[in-house]
Amino acid sequence: MDVEALVRPVVEGSGLELFDVVYDRSGGRRILRVTVDRDGGLDLDTIASTSDKIARRLDLEGFGEGRYELEVSSPGIEHPLKTAAQFTRAVGTTVKVRTASAIDDARVHAGTLRAVDDDAVVIEVDGDPRRVPMVSITSARTVADWAAELKRSSV
Repeated sequence: MDVEALVRPVVEGSGLELFDVVYDRSGGRRILRVTVDRDGGLDLDTIASTSDKIARRLDLEGFGEGRYELEVSSPGIEHPLKTAAQFTRAVGTTVKVRTASAIDDARVHAGTLRAVDDDAVVIEVDGDPRRVPMVSITSARTVADWAAELKRSSV
């Protein structure tokens, strides 16, 4: 059963973006992790409501053989970037990208994500733009400015 196909219409019908779906075993338990997002972030009421809707849909479709746990969450301030859409949403933020081979004598590229197209991302590293082909990326994530985040949360 394609769990992503079951979950996606519920998430998108709630005005959210489906960020990731993972169904695996952890410590002998089966866990379905659904990560959702939207511009401006999420609050707990939205996550709870979305979780209820997903659970109802999965129950109606007879998902899962036996018992499993459903976890619905946001990707968080620092999160992995896997798809072109996720990179596009992160334009203007600080990212750290690792590549399989060196580009401009480096395999780790940290800086501000400036642009995304079908083939590559452009990261401003130390004031210079660096074009990193998507096929070369082995991992990527957003990087938070924790000092700024803490200031913002204390206001």
